[in-house]
Amino acid sequence: MRGTYDMNLKLQLTRTFILSLLSAVGFGVVAILVGEHNMVRFDQAIASYVQSFESPPLTLVMQVFTTIGSTPVVIILSILSLFVLYKVLHYRMELILFIAVVVGSAVLNQVLKALFRRARPTVHRLAEASGYSFPSGHSMEAFALYGVLAFLLWRHLRTRLARTVLLVVSVVLIAAIGLSRIYLGVHYPSDVLAGYLASGFWLAAGIWVYQRYQENRYLKSNQQRG
Repeated sequence: MRGTYDMNLKLQLTRTFILSLLSAVGFGVVAILVGEHNMVRFDQAIASYVQSFESPPLTLVMQVFTTIGSTPVVIILSILSLFVLYKVLHYRMELILFIAVVVGSAVLNQVLKALFRRARPTVHRLAEASGYSFPSGHSMEAFALYGVLAFLLWRHLRTRLARTVLLVVSVVLIAAIGLSRIYLGVHYPSDVLAGYLASGFWLAAGIWVYQRYQENRYLKSNQQRG
């Protein structure tokens, strides 16, 4: 039993490390391509396709999703999540992971925006937005918030159906929020892709540190018993 636990934990650590590394490399590749203006065709093709579905009802739906991914809503959802994690699920260390991922992702986004200073699209704008464009803040915040919540809630769901629903809801929200930014013309598709990759790196790195802490705790506990 103990050997199985050790193997599972080491496998999780390896997977998380690889995911974090791949996300960082992926972001680096996108950043280089954007810097050399090699993503222009990609951005134009994706944006044109997404915006070709424009209609008043769809615009309303996209505005709702973009609002869900806005900073004020993310702050409110984060506070509610912290309350549930602490009071209902009695998490302690998990709270640190949650705060580090969500707040850290927001800080990282501002640093990257200031570093790359990419101007926002000016064609086909259906919403107002200020600040730099690369990477998408909405995409990063959505990936961080719903990604870390999915990770923390996963083990409390015992059935495959419940876990599937959790995963599907998280993926749909993350994808829809990113898509809404392209549809509304306030971000290039490469901004959204870079946002997912940057936040994916940060989320995976945070989970890796958390799992390492859990491993060290487990080893110390076994040493004390031995």
